[in-house]
Amino acid sequence: MTAILSGSPAALEAGAVTENGIVRKVAWRLMPLIMICYMFAFFDRINISFAKFQLQSDLGFSNVAYGLGASMFVIGYVIFEVPSNLFLYRVGARRWIARIMISWGIATALMILIRSEWHFYALRFLIGAMEAGFAPGILYYLTLWFPASHRGRITSFMFVASAFSGIFGAPVAGLILGGLNGVGGLAGWQWLFLAGGLPCLVLGILVLIRLDDRIADATWLSEPEKALLSSRIAHHNKDIGDHSLLGAIRQPGFLMIGLIYFLLQIGSYGLNFWGPDLIKTASGGQAASVGFLTAIPYICGAISMVVIGRLSDASGERPKFVAGLAIAAALGFFGAGLFDKHIVPLMFALALLGAGIVASIPTFWTLPAKLVTGVGAAGGIALINTLGQFGGIVSPVMVGWVKDLTGSTTPALYGIGGLCLAAAALALFAMPASLRRSDRAH
Repeated sequence: MTAILSGSPAALEAGAVTENGIVRKVAWRLMPLIMICYMFAFFDRINISFAKFQLQSDLGFSNVAYGLGASMFVIGYVIFEVPSNLFLYRVGARRWIARIMISWGIATALMILIRSEWHFYALRFLIGAMEAGFAPGILYYLTLWFPASHRGRITSFMFVASAFSGIFGAPVAGLILGGLNGVGGLAGWQWLFLAGGLPCLVLGILVLIRLDDRIADATWLSEPEKALLSSRIAHHNKDIGDHSLLGAIRQPGFLMIGLIYFLLQIGSYGLNFWGPDLIKTASGGQAASVGFLTAIPYICGAISMVVIGRLSDASGERPKFVAGLAIAAALGFFGAGLFDKHIVPLMFALALLGAGIVASIPTFWTLPAKLVTGVGAAGGIALINTLGQFGGIVSPVMVGWVKDLTGSTTPALYGIGGLCLAAAALALFAMPASLRRSDRAH
């Protein structure tokens, strides 16, 4: 995290109290643990795609059954998303995020017990319900600690962890599926769910120990540092005001950005759930080689996130960057559909797709905090995330249904590409003035 975290905490203590210095110090304290937690959260979402081939083979699930089971996670997630974040606002982020991590870790580990489609559906729903509120809770938490002009890079570093889940998770998943299959009487896919779930119990405990709910609680900041950081955050929020959840919904542009996020998430889930399947079909490779190739789009996404985070903070023109990344993702989907049988051009298309869709998510999340603060931000961010997560219901089922019907994913990939173009058009031409306003104007 060189852009934000250059310089050690000790060196910063010795220097003058400046906004950039305090932001670096806070980032050093919070972001490493947050990134690791988010890496496991994202791996919890995509490990089902790595387990797909073995799980379907062992349990006899169709593509439609797999897609429905994948979507049950999202159904559980969206039902409990807003209530979870409102509860986080009441009890504090530290306790609630720890509870989320411990409970979803247990539920993920229990996936080793599935024997039928109904077991699959029920546990995927439970995992989604237990994880509900984690991502929007973290996003809301970051608004309490970082001024708006730094959030592009900070949010990008959080979401770089999702790229790490693909970069490291895909090869590790391939090795687990191949190397541990049959060890201890468990299939490779069962070991994969244990590897994704059990570490979350330890991370939940670390969250309780390491994080603080508010700037005022941070004993590792001096009083002048607390005062300056609080004043800078208040300065950026002065034109926004505190809103209830209903007041947040009534803000111009609120539902519009929910729609944009829905469209982006259709693209994101399209890559997460069906990227390994496209690579497997085009290459005919084994689990380990498919895992390593699957890492490529996420590597490109990680690089893109860091670069775009810096550029969007420098300009403050957030909607333009969201639109550009959505267009890149659309071109990647079109290319993947066109070259779905040819591994080399397919990988170039998936690299472009990863650079666009993976980086579009953190860039998007700089937008909601321009509209709402307080309980409106806690509930509003969760509601936007909920609206977006419906894309996770649509995308896996739609692509699975098209593949079962036609024997090809190509028509669905073209359709998802078109929806990414729609997201770009909305970001460019349908945003209210409050969202078009540059963060640098503050």
